Amino acid sequence: MDRALAVVEPTEIAKDLVHEAGTLAEGVDAEAVLLHVTTEEAYSARRGAMESIPNASTKYTPGEAEKGATEFAEDVGREVLAEFDIEHEATGAVGDEADEILQTAEEYDCDHVFLPGRQRSPTGKALFGDAAQRVVLDFDGPVTVVTE
Repeated sequence: MDRALAVVEPTEIAKDLVHEAGTLAEGVDAEAVLLHVTTEEAYSARRGAMESIPNASTKYTPGEAEKGATEFAEDVGREVLAEFDIEHEATGAVGDEADEILQTAEEYDCDHVFLPGRQRSPTGKALFGDAAQRVVLDFDGPVTVVTE
């Protein structure tokens, strides 16, 4: 492994996952890329909430959402990876979670992906999709998924 992609979410399980990615990266002298994805739904909800404020002149743009996602990933990296002697970089994205994970892994030439998964029934996966399942099937390399 030369570079790992760890998907960051605001959960303790995701922080544990980033810690495990850091442990492995340090053990094999690899780099880490931390990614937080703001889904289109989350972006739209926040934008709608901000636009509903009377007399507000602020807009919530996709660029601001991406910047916020990057800052969140960097904050988690500083907190969780401080004990490790590894290089890491943070990035954020707005869009479909699986697509953004796969694109970022390709862009940064990552050869291992760490991501938190959600426990869903097979019917739930069929109806709503599952980012972890798509990444496992479409990523050309090892994928570590941790569920709650």
